[in-house]
Amino acid sequence: MSVVTHIKSKPLKPGKERTNLSPFLNSIHQTELPMLEFDRMGKLPVFYYDNTSITAAFTASTKAVKALLPDPDMRPVELFPGRTVVTFSCFEYRDTDIDPYNELGIGFLISYGKKRLPGLPLLKGLISKQFEAFVWQLPVTTEIARWGGVELYGFPKFIADIDFARHDKTTSIRLAVDGNHILTLEGKNLKTGSNASNLRYGAYSTMNGISLCANVYTHPLAYAQTLMPNAATLELGTHPIADALRKLKLSKRPVMYQYCPQNELVLFGPRNLMDN
Repeated sequence: MSVVTHIKSKPLKPGKERTNLSPFLNSIHQTELPMLEFDRMGKLPVFYYDNTSITAAFTASTKAVKALLPDPDMRPVELFPGRTVVTFSCFEYRDTDIDPYNELGIGFLISYGKKRLPGLPLLKGLISKQFEAFVWQLPVTTEIARWGGVELYGFPKFIADIDFARHDKTTSIRLAVDGNHILTLEGKNLKTGSNASNLRYGAYSTMNGISLCANVYTHPLAYAQTLMPNAATLELGTHPIADALRKLKLSKRPVMYQYCPQNELVLFGPRNLMDN
């Protein structure tokens, strides 16, 4: 019995060649990846050359969040007993290896495999600028971004409208699907510095029942972080995702807010957690 493999005879469109990379990006090796669905070559890890990111963290019911985690080894990080942390991270990717797009991630801060004392993991993360989170929702604005996230990473991506609006003192991000409002996050345009250290996020997902983790590294070129409770506001809409968020009993004010109007970012490929 013979097996025939069908290979496109048409050469795939090569990725854009980059020169004069920053020292941060130039220190990382990329491997080409065929993306047959889009007749082009992709790269891993994925480089994001020019971006804005805004993150606000709110507390939520530990019990309600735990019920949404697919792996019992994913343990919610508690700020204090009964209250865990939900993050809303908004990204405007202006220049990437897979073209420009916007993204909004809703994640639950976790520690994998070990139960931690309330408060300590969050304090440690704030100091080291390293966090781990299960990605619960990850809407994006382009099909290539959706396909890659779902097929390669197991991320819960779907196509949505994600609109950034810049004002004198704030930036707002509105998320909707087919006109149905999910949420609007508005945060202050904080005074930024240029000497911030790199941020690392472990983004957890599941694919075919197997837990995965992908590292995300951000190199901030302009960055500010605050614990001020009036730094951001969250408005929920009428979409079922908004209704699900209401069931988490989110705090009215954020416990942490990050404003990063310009950064570089690297998304590494996913790994099985047995490789930790």
